[in-house]
Amino acid sequence: MSGPDPILLASQSSSRRAMLKAAGVPFEALSPNVDEDAFKEDFRARGLDARHIADALAEIKALRLSSRVPGGLVLGCDQTLELDDGSMIDKAVDRAAAAAILRRLSGRSHILHSAAVICEGGQPVWRHIEKARMTVRPLSDAFIETYLDAEWEQVRWCVGCYRIEGAGAQLFSDIRGTHFAIQGLPLLALLDFLRARGVLAQ
Repeated sequence: MSGPDPILLASQSSSRRAMLKAAGVPFEALSPNVDEDAFKEDFRARGLDARHIADALAEIKALRLSSRVPGGLVLGCDQTLELDDGSMIDKAVDRAAAAAILRRLSGRSHILHSAAVICEGGQPVWRHIEKARMTVRPLSDAFIETYLDAEWEQVRWCVGCYRIEGAGAQLFSDIRGTHFAIQGLPLLALLDFLRARGVLAQ
């Protein structure tokens, strides 16, 4: 007897794939082919805050893939970084931008908003947003350069330019939130939904 159908993950994120695999969730990962920057610019122009932008982008990714692959559960995810003054930080375009981002985060707190939306038949059927509050210790320019020497290739696609599961842990003096949310997926809430839908055992 075959097991439950895998969910479709509308993401190529290695950390999200790793979390789902480690948790025993059957899934297939496909690219949603979404121009995130264009949508994010539009959402900002419409006055959406960081939390709602994460939710809207997660929904668009799930809907885009759900329309291409009818049937089944499609999971879209997104994460935004909100500084303590309410402004947002995007992914770095190059190493110099990454250093500037780290200097901006230095000695301040920020919030990561991790959103997940599941679509079925082209309609959202579940959504959840989880936040984590991160406090970055004061960082010297020398530390930032040494850190990027070691981590740039791994963090170039990460909002905030860090991987909490790696050397990025050295950036912080305090963390309030789950490591799952910090890595970009509100995993525990997702597992609850998948058990309710019979994808995972009760």
